[in-house]
Amino acid sequence: MENVIELNNVSKRLKGFSIEGLNMHVKKGFITGFIGENGAGKTTTIKLIMNLLKPDQGEVKVFGLDYKTNEKEIKERIGFVYDGNIFFEGLNLKDIRRIIAPAYKRWDDQLFYHYIDKFELPLHKAIKTFSKGMQMKASLSLALSHHPELIIMDEPTAGLDPVFRQELLKLLQELIVDENRTIFFSTHITTDLEKIADYIAFMQRGRLLFNQSKEELMDHYAVVKGDISLLDRDTEKPFIRIERTSAGFTALTNNISEVEQMFEDEVLIEKATLEEIMYYSKKEKQYD
Repeated sequence: MENVIELNNVSKRLKGFSIEGLNMHVKKGFITGFIGENGAGKTTTIKLIMNLLKPDQGEVKVFGLDYKTNEKEIKERIGFVYDGNIFFEGLNLKDIRRIIAPAYKRWDDQLFYHYIDKFELPLHKAIKTFSKGMQMKASLSLALSHHPELIIMDEPTAGLDPVFRQELLKLLQELIVDENRTIFFSTHITTDLEKIADYIAFMQRGRLLFNQSKEELMDHYAVVKGDISLLDRDTEKPFIRIERTSAGFTALTNNISEVEQMFEDEVLIEKATLEEIMYYSKKEKQYD
């Protein structure tokens, strides 16, 4: 099974927003980062993958199975970490463990207490007393304690201090050493993905702009800087978006070889970061 997650021609219409004809595959054994602005459709997509929303059209498969007949089996194999508290606020971690553990055949108490110690979480304090970062750590501890094959995370590093963010990224890299395990997570912090992701999926206004390996993206996308006098209808064609200032132009391209051939040494070409790709892809190409 090459793909752990498959969304085939999936459409979902909500009030004021829709996903239309989404095709997205997540490869087994890799870390896939899911990026896009607020409102791009990332959380809606994750809810479709988790069967918290049902598609109006199309097909969602996880582990090659569909939710109609295999929901229990699918969810036993997923560890889900959500951005925010999804537990009863009055309960403590010991209570939550007592409720959740019986739902999973592969629940591992030793592993659960290992993560509780690792993250320095109190067992007897109510979840409502936890900071946002502590709540995320609690969700992560519970999600990992039943040996999931697929870990789905929605903004896992949001609200974390820099030290624990680095620890979390290291932990995710350690988890993926097992090639049977797959990690899919959304984030606004693109520098995290540049450190650990194998694939990047970019959502914009309900549609998937690309889902490529990080190496392919870094090889094909570049930021180009030069004098405005160099621009005309023909020379603008390789650019996704152009910004003009009195000092010159800055543009994003996904065709470095064409830019090099067209401008030779008259422009500065720099490899684009994920943040720059997101920023310059926000708007359609504009001509003056």
